Amino acid sequence: MRFLLAQGIETASPNTETIQESFVVAKRFLASLALGISTVTLAACGQSSEEVVEAPEGIEGLTVENVRMVLAPVEGNPAAVYLDLKYEGDRAVSLSRVAVEGAESAMMHEYGEYDFKVQMMEMLPVPLTKGTEVSFKPGDKHIMAMGVSPELKPGGTTEVTLIVSGGDKQSVPAKIIAAGGEREHSH
Repeated sequence: MRFLLAQGIETASPNTETIQESFVVAKRFLASLALGISTVTLAACGQSSEEVVEAPEGIEGLTVENVRMVLAPVEGNPAAVYLDLKYEGDRAVSLSRVAVEGAESAMMHEYGEYDFKVQMMEMLPVPLTKGTEVSFKPGDKHIMAMGVSPELKPGGTTEVTLIVSGGDKQSVPAKIIAAGGEREHSH
């Protein structure tokens, strides 16, 4: 089989053995490269998930107030957590994750426009610099707690944990409120 180039020069097609050898060499090179990158990445990271869990409790300069969890009207549906926070720390951080005791999972949500409709969406991390004040309130930023335990009842409390970049965390108690009771407890 011969290939005809645009200028009319004929060349021999590549030898099948040459192609197979090139493929084997390329495959070995890519495998070695992937192994090297993963080794360097793991060594550079130097942190395991256990270290994040054991991060110091309390975020210097962070004040969290008016923390409350409003249960859904229908058991099994997600609950909403609202709070007010103020950051006076010298180090800039980002509020990146949240956890709620008694919930299978939790995430920060806000409302935004997509496809010409206002809808709830997952929030990006919240940058915190000295003087930042953020309110998580109904109809705006909030924490959704999914898979809420039926043991969490109005009048009780649970714990909300805020986690910032770097793994530092701060846990605060949250009053548990029945659906519709938010109006009585908001500021």
